Amino acid sequence: MGLVKKLALLTLLLVLTQWSFGKSKTDVEKLSLSLFEEVNIQFNPGKYPDGLNEVNGTIHLANGRIAVKKVEIPAFKRNTKATTKITLTSNGDPWDKSGSCFLIPKSSLINMLNVAKGEHIFPAADSTKYEKLVGIVSGKDYLPTIELMRFMTPFGVGHFSGANDSTSRKRMPVYIDGWAKNVQWEQDVSDLMPLLEGEVYVGVYVDTWTEKGYNVSVKLDFEQSKIRRDKMPERYVQPLINTVFYLGQSIPDIFARKDVSIPFVIPEKAKNIRLKYITTGHGGHSGGDEFVEKENIISVDGTEVFRFTPWRSDCASFRRFNPTSGVWLQKRTVAYISQTGRAEKEIEEPLASSDLSRSNWCPGSDVTPETIFLPNLSPGNHTLTISIPKAQAAAGNALNHWLVSAYLVWEY
Repeated sequence: MGLVKKLALLTLLLVLTQWSFGKSKTDVEKLSLSLFEEVNIQFNPGKYPDGLNEVNGTIHLANGRIAVKKVEIPAFKRNTKATTKITLTSNGDPWDKSGSCFLIPKSSLINMLNVAKGEHIFPAADSTKYEKLVGIVSGKDYLPTIELMRFMTPFGVGHFSGANDSTSRKRMPVYIDGWAKNVQWEQDVSDLMPLLEGEVYVGVYVDTWTEKGYNVSVKLDFEQSKIRRDKMPERYVQPLINTVFYLGQSIPDIFARKDVSIPFVIPEKAKNIRLKYITTGHGGHSGGDEFVEKENIISVDGTEVFRFTPWRSDCASFRRFNPTSGVWLQKRTVAYISQTGRAEKEIEEPLASSDLSRSNWCPGSDVTPETIFLPNLSPGNHTLTISIPKAQAAAGNALNHWLVSAYLVWEY
């Protein structure tokens, strides 16, 4: 069976799966589900050996760096807003790390759970297209994981936030009145409602390499429309790519060598088609993909549909969340008001690592998906191409890479 036919069958299976949970629907207007309460995400092979470890209903993978939980979510009768809410504190890890809250598509017969148990392996990657990066795109009986939220841990928030903490007390700038006790984010994930019904596996991942790690709480909030005729849209979600290396995957520096193309199928009568695109650049030290602006280009069937430079220049505004950020002193001449009037002098001013601009993220920020509307996309076979022309390869300890995930949403 050809790849296009396999993709068409996977799309049909996904659609049928998303339909199947609409039979028994709730009228409740508001629902809040607490998925994780300060679950400790850590790297601890002694406590969580390779494989799948289940403790009190929480599944721990990747030596503790991933926690997954099965939840039951009712189907809603009317249009419903869904929100992911995350609260995070350091449990002793002082570093900034990438994180991801995700769900496992129901129709993916192969997933990280049964891969961790040794029951399956990720489908072999087409090395001409994806090199050795298994599990980043759809394959036989497999769909990539979908992100509910990409986030970045700050440096040491919570654990090192005490006023007399020996690590952070002399790093506080004069313009904040204290270190934050935690960091919180929330994002609207209503487009993912077709996957947030029935039995759902939701997980959280942090790229920590310490036994202390981070404590993470995750909630899903649902608010159903009060208008009786405001019916739930017939909406469907098609996963396309996810290069976050959750489990048994390699650092995704593929964009330094080639564009990445993903085939997909649009069914008849699909409308309001849009692409959700999440991207962050990492590694490479001061001259690498994390700290140098790199353009991302999105094309469909060879035609460019979106071009932008993912960049955050507001990272200094997150200073209160980063008590253990490294600090340097920089000399500069400042104008100020002295006792005798206006004056100037040279001072040494602190600059924190967390202040520096980065490729679409800051230490302590979440990452908002880009929404790219595709109004002229016809039913049939198509190809999405992602290009980051100036991406750099990972080399030595300069681990340049891009974490990219994308999925399609449409209504009927």
